[in-house]
Amino acid sequence: QVQLVESGGGLVQPGGSLRLSCAASGSIFSINAMGWYRQAPGKQRELVAVITSSGSTNYADSVKGRFTISRDIPKNTVYLQMNSLKPEDTAVYYCNAPVVTTRYLDLEVWGQGTLVTVSS
Repeated sequence: QVQLVESGGGLVQPGGSLRLSCAASGSIFSINAMGWYRQAPGKQRELVAVITSSGSTNYADSVKGRFTISRDIPKNTVYLQMNSLKPEDTAVYYCNAPVVTTRYLDLEVWGQGTLVTVSS
């Protein structure tokens, strides 16, 4: 199987920073893109940031200038550096990736989610 394992969530004060990590493991042949989503209480799940196989990035307007997505291809890992955090950033953050397995199965894989709480 293929799994996405997330880490880095927690409690942080407004204005603080966190770095989320998401590592893909298992029978992976290729990952063309990886992204971060979040879902706040009472809100729809939204795309936060995505990085493509070419290295191009895209961000939600609400996080532009504050968040940075990056990747480590050999480690099949994507990161989300979150700076200048605001209370409205509080959400469960999910990692997502389309994966081609070593058996050439196409899968859409989600992480279990990690909670980020921004509060004083």
